[in-house]
Amino acid sequence: MRIISGDYGGRPLKTVAGKTTRPTSDKVRGAMFNMIGPYFHGGHVLDLFAGSGGLSIEAVSRGMAQATLVERDRQAQAVIRENIAMTKQASKFQLLPMEAKQALQLLQGPFDLVFLDPPYAEETIVETITELCQKQLLAEEVMVVCEVDKRVSLPEEVADLGIWKEKIYGISKVVVYVR
Repeated sequence: MRIISGDYGGRPLKTVAGKTTRPTSDKVRGAMFNMIGPYFHGGHVLDLFAGSGGLSIEAVSRGMAQATLVERDRQAQAVIRENIAMTKQASKFQLLPMEAKQALQLLQGPFDLVFLDPPYAEETIVETITELCQKQLLAEEVMVVCEVDKRVSLPEEVADLGIWKEKIYGISKVVVYVR
């Protein structure tokens, strides 16, 4: 795995060994960013289930100013720290080593881009988007990018967001919600 484009393009990404996380492949990550960007001019990205941190690091590489990564797994946290160190711009990243539910109580937005790739997709995604909206953590022009199994069907609308784009890549489906 590697960073695909931007300031850190071509740099290798470490991934978590075992089956506790499932990193987004380079192919899906590249397609995802082509779908939503592919480049940004500042803004704050939130990755609530960060895994190896690849999505947030890619977003900062492509122009996001700051990233907040939330990850509960200690092994994944260590990998995220290594991947952040690889950027040589650690000040652009904040790692919150905790459960997503706990982080939602502490976060301060607004976030312009949010990545949701939880272990148990559908229920958690709807609940999480609803809470992000209720806590007013999302910017007016927010994009919430959800990666789920291609068989998962997410609702057309959640809180005050609606599906903007939806695309299947192999066994994964990417669903993008906007206001």
